[in-house]
Amino acid sequence: MSQIHLLSDHLINQIAAGEVIERPANALKEIIENSLDAGASHIDIKLEAGGIKRLCVTDDGQGMSESDIPLALHRHATSKIGSLEDLEKVVSMGFRGEGLASIASVSRLTLTSRTADANHATQIYAEDGRLSPIKAAAHAAGTTVEAVELFFNTPARRQFLKSAGTEFAHCRTMVERLAMAHPDVAFDLQHNGKDIISLPAQSLFERCTAIMGTDFAAASLNVDESMNTMRVYGLIGKPTFMQGKSSQQYIFVNQRFVRDKIILHAVKQAYNDVLHQALTPAFVLFLTLPPTEVDANVHPTKSEVRFRQSQAVHQLIFHALNKCLAATNATQTESVSQPATILADIMQKQPADVQQLFATSENKSNLQKTPAPYQRSHTPLQRNLNLRESQTALNTYAQLYKQEPSTTDYSIAANFESEADSELVMWEQARGVATASTTQQTTVNDTDIPPLGYAIAQLLDIYILAQAEEALILVDMHATAERVNYEKMKQQRDATGKVSSQTLLIPVRFQASNEEVATAEDYSITLREYGLDIQIENNQQLVVHSVPAMLIKSDIQRLVQQVLADMITIGSSDVVKERENRILSTLACHGSVRAGRRLTLPEMNALLRDMEKTERANQCNHGRPTWVKLRLQDLDALFLRGQ
Repeated sequence: MSQIHLLSDHLINQIAAGEVIERPANALKEIIENSLDAGASHIDIKLEAGGIKRLCVTDDGQGMSESDIPLALHRHATSKIGSLEDLEKVVSMGFRGEGLASIASVSRLTLTSRTADANHATQIYAEDGRLSPIKAAAHAAGTTVEAVELFFNTPARRQFLKSAGTEFAHCRTMVERLAMAHPDVAFDLQHNGKDIISLPAQSLFERCTAIMGTDFAAASLNVDESMNTMRVYGLIGKPTFMQGKSSQQYIFVNQRFVRDKIILHAVKQAYNDVLHQALTPAFVLFLTLPPTEVDANVHPTKSEVRFRQSQAVHQLIFHALNKCLAATNATQTESVSQPATILADIMQKQPADVQQLFATSENKSNLQKTPAPYQRSHTPLQRNLNLRESQTALNTYAQLYKQEPSTTDYSIAANFESEADSELVMWEQARGVATASTTQQTTVNDTDIPPLGYAIAQLLDIYILAQAEEALILVDMHATAERVNYEKMKQQRDATGKVSSQTLLIPVRFQASNEEVATAEDYSITLREYGLDIQIENNQQLVVHSVPAMLIKSDIQRLVQQVLADMITIGSSDVVKERENRILSTLACHGSVRAGRRLTLPEMNALLRDMEKTERANQCNHGRPTWVKLRLQDLDALFLRGQ
């Protein structure tokens, strides 16, 4: 007796449905993609019980003719492709011809459609995969697909569904992805009769703002780069945008949402230099390339793709994002884009009795009332006097010490503390006791005010306070010096193949562990390229003869020990080359000015000027912001002025 037999078409459809339709969100995706392929400009979605009880999608696309409607519910029936050649260059969202047939086999489905030139619409009903005869119906030009009681005939599949709330969350995520990919199409989403999403046709930036929030929009950077026939564009979050999570990562390849390891790796590499490893960047990236260069026929749900030239794709993504992130300095973008929001959050987290202390009789019922439009309490002339004082101090410093800001050594306190007399003269000049010739040199116009302004004080030996145009700038001096030193060493490394070093007058000796001694011996050549000349004495002592020139007066023992610890962790010389930025970051971190070090005003201003000239200076090597701008409006909101 034969043990092999043919399966019925009904059972085949149900098996296929298990691959394509895992949950209501998958069914919704298949239907909406058909609407997009039909050229719809508005898509209306209605769900009940997370799409399990009822799922209805209406569009204003081109519709289907009376003869096409029965075929639409058969497996492998499609208008998208006709040959293998068509499959290799497919540009439509759907092309397998399995979506509607799979949904019809596991639900009670009603399909109603009408073309613009038809006198009436045509309707067909399918239950458990069996089709009823077609009939006439009333319907505007376009198509409506309604699926009721999903998986009613496959209880084993239905029991794996989650709660209605969880299934609706998946449906909403699916709608948001499709809406993000097609900002020129309007979307409306209702759940249990309640309006959830209403998106008109809009620009990509407006659509991203509506879906990802205003905080992301305020902290986003534009990306647009092309290479040959490929183009990548979209928005990426600044490294200091700390709300990034995997749910805020959107990758679209030819407008199809995908999860691709090559693109994710390129993004991770681009952020590697500016974002802490524990944090996740937020981004919306669109990659367009010829359909012959990408294979979308990899997975039944079409969530994966294969690139013909994956290395070129990786290179384009990495260089586009790296170029964009390199411009994150004070002259291009702000470090933290939502300081007012952060301040408001801090106020909201205060106990109620503390908030009441700041509430007046007019605003006790509304602590978040928008402050009145800001009114200047002083004239522009008075505002610029303080800036001129700081500019005078900086110019006098340049005359006294003949030192360019770019050569300032942030690893130690310069000898300004021992120059009390010269500093007194400098401050006398800064306060208006300068000679006529000096005064002429310090004339400042509004256009001369740099983005980070001029230093006015140091707070708790940790932060630099600077006054800019209508704003207060707060600078983390260690994080800033760390980034500046790091970028300088990277430039030296790229230009000469090694970091410039300086020989110590008195070598530094210290006892080392067996692992440290072995590592210093194994990586001696590599360490010299990083500016560290380390010799071994008596098999237990390390002697440091030279260090990177800009870190000459840092804590050398601690610096060497940390670099050796990184070498031990990395494990091989080849990997050391690949991760050399991590070594340089360690050098910069341990060699930069530390919290608790007092800086003079000229040192602070020199550091500010270097920040403005340094790439990626808006964040340190670990992704923390280096500076924050508080506008007068932000300060007024903090103190509830005008309320």
